[in-house]
Amino acid sequence: MNLQLDALRQAYRNGDTTPRKLLLALREKAAALNPDYHLFIHLLSAEELEPYLAALDDRDLDSLPLYGVPFAIKDNIDLAGVPTTAACPTFAYVPERSATIVEQLLALGAIPLGKTNLDQFATGLNGSRSPYGVCPNSVLPEYPSGGSSAGSSLAVALGVASFALGTDTAGSGRVPAALNNLVGLKASKGLISTAGVLPACRTLDCVTTFTATAREASQLLALTARLDPRDEYSRSNPSWNDGSAFGVPRPFRFGVPRAQDLEFFGCVEGPLLFGDAIDRLKAAGGEAVELDLSPFLEAARLLYEGPWVAERYSVAGELMEENPAAVLPVIRAVLAKAPAVSGVQTFRAQYRLQALKAVCDKALEGLDCVLTPTIGRPVTLAELDAEPVLRNSELGYYTNFMNLLDYAAVAVPSGFMDNGLPWGVTLFGRAFTDQYLLGVADALQRQQDPALPTPDNPARHDRARLVVCGAHLDGLALNWQLRQRGARLIEATYSSKDYKLYALAGGPPSRPGMLRVAEGGVAIAVEVWELPSSELGSFLTGIPAPLGLGKVQLADGRWESGFICEPYGLEGAVDISHPGGWRAYLQTRN
Repeated sequence: MNLQLDALRQAYRNGDTTPRKLLLALREKAAALNPDYHLFIHLLSAEELEPYLAALDDRDLDSLPLYGVPFAIKDNIDLAGVPTTAACPTFAYVPERSATIVEQLLALGAIPLGKTNLDQFATGLNGSRSPYGVCPNSVLPEYPSGGSSAGSSLAVALGVASFALGTDTAGSGRVPAALNNLVGLKASKGLISTAGVLPACRTLDCVTTFTATAREASQLLALTARLDPRDEYSRSNPSWNDGSAFGVPRPFRFGVPRAQDLEFFGCVEGPLLFGDAIDRLKAAGGEAVELDLSPFLEAARLLYEGPWVAERYSVAGELMEENPAAVLPVIRAVLAKAPAVSGVQTFRAQYRLQALKAVCDKALEGLDCVLTPTIGRPVTLAELDAEPVLRNSELGYYTNFMNLLDYAAVAVPSGFMDNGLPWGVTLFGRAFTDQYLLGVADALQRQQDPALPTPDNPARHDRARLVVCGAHLDGLALNWQLRQRGARLIEATYSSKDYKLYALAGGPPSRPGMLRVAEGGVAIAVEVWELPSSELGSFLTGIPAPLGLGKVQLADGRWESGFICEPYGLEGAVDISHPGGWRAYLQTRN
């Protein structure tokens, strides 16, 4: 059965199934899969499922956005009354309250199927570091599922959950997505509450979602991105990043790492698959721009070579000291150097990270997003067994820097290798551009599967586009008002042939007014600028009457925010439409 959100909702509406019938069937399927895939640590029994199912008996389908939707929970995220183990039986505890994100999903009508397997204490990117068993890949069992959110990715890939919750500190919500043909959303830090989540690195951790499509990830994010008083690291979601920001990307610029920064660890198919993904983004309207990835990669090395390993130790360290055998040897090896980390080393690393972030943020200023492979190459379970630390490190080459630098990221499927193993790419960008990134990811998915529905609205992100036609044009009297707000020129173009331009009375400075007319209009020369959305409010308050901001249609049919003029302001104005623009009109006066 198709478990994607929209398809499942339609199945319920048609009477094809019921939540009780579906969840019990999925539980049986999961139980049959578990001996081979070890995807669940705790699969809810029929008796444990019943209270969640009974809660829907008197509820209408349309009253709950996630009515009867089955989901799985990584076992470092609390579900009330069910043990949280973090894949360490000795550490296990039974929480009285669910994590905030779980409470949100339950209130929306979703039903938990169980707690999923993970790399112990969420330390790893491969899915083989658990006493509950190794999680093999959903397509080729000689490869790993990817970790640490191993079982969560398998729950969706093997068709027992519509979506699953994971966590991501170094790539745990993205590597498993790439290896199992899924979308893995690592939203901006603090956007989804981590209250009730056992920390790996408290300052870096993110709750993630695994879905089949970017559209579903967008729907879930829109429902759950809420400020949480329980979580001191929770952050408000800006208005430009709400659900309506998911859509069709307008012409966009995306960064691509320089050839010397790309690493495929000997994989001959990776460069070809990555090149194909670049071509598909270009076909979707993107312009590829070379990006120096070296400062990002230097930041990535700080995660395990720097003091952040001590933050991991703060969770498992006491257990390691009292009962070393309770912690897997490979996890002990990763955390062993943590007690020697000094405060001086910690601050020095933070200073270096801040310096790198300034460089990386500057590199992103002219870009809408960046495209990288999600992993350089897949490694087999045998390779992981032989060299666990090295191979795990290779899996994190493109992922480890993301949370340190406070970026949003989404892993998206992007083809298959010759042996049938899924392969994927990652789109990342500034914090709070999550819905925009999901819109680009959706466009990439639709390049591969044209049957996927197209969003109705254009994508938005943390940069607002503004059409100017007068004194704010590049080099003219008021252009400084844009530049001091960090604006950059996107393009010089024309309006549609539906406007007249007037030289308004008053000044200095001399100003024009552009008015949309039913007939007799011409195309007016304009510029499209882009500035941080956070600066748009202050810019708007400085615009004097009769001018204001509204929607302006461009020559190619796009509608963008831009300067318009109230009709009452045309008293005493002169029609200067004939020269075709303000700059041309000024030249006629000289």
